[in-house]
Amino acid sequence: MDDITALILDDHAAFRRGFARLDDARDEEQLTAVWEALALHLEIHAEAEERILYPHLLKRGSAETAEEETDDAIRDHNKIRDAIEAAKGHQAGSDGWWKAVWQARTENSEHLTEEEDEVLPDFRKHADMQLRVDLGAQWLTFYGEHPSGKGLTFHDKDPQRYIQENS
Repeated sequence: MDDITALILDDHAAFRRGFARLDDARDEEQLTAVWEALALHLEIHAEAEERILYPHLLKRGSAETAEEETDDAIRDHNKIRDAIEAAKGHQAGSDGWWKAVWQARTENSEHLTEEEDEVLPDFRKHADMQLRVDLGAQWLTFYGEHPSGKGLTFHDKDPQRYIQENS
C-alpha cells in the first residue's frame, strides 16, 4: 500500500546512490556497469512519472503552479535524456563520457530537489491518500510490465504539447 510519492522518493534515493557508486568505480568495466543500470533507471523513472504522476498533477495540483511544475519537469527529463544519449557516444571513463554523465547528474540533482520541494508536496496537498495509493499500484505495475525498459521508447517530449494532451 505504497503511495506514489513514497515510491518516487525511493527512486530518488536510488539515483543518489547510483551517482555515488560512479564516484567509487575504478575502471571502465565498473563505470559501464554502474552507469548503464543507472541511466536505464533514470529513463524508466521519467517515463513512469510522465505516464502516471504528471497527468494527475495537472488535474489535481495547485491551479497556479501545476502547469509550471509539469513544464519544468518535462524539460528536466528531456535534459537528462539528452545527457544519457550524449554519454552513449563516448567510451566509459573518457573525458566526453564524464562530461555527459556530469550533465545528467547535475540536471537530475536539480530535478530531484524541485520535485521533492515543490511537486510532491503540491500533489500530497491536492490528492487524497486513496488516489496516491492507487497511483502507487500503477507505478509498481508499470515497473513490473517494463523490466529493463522492455517495450518502452525513450524520447524527448514537447512540454506544451504534453500539458495540452494531459490536462
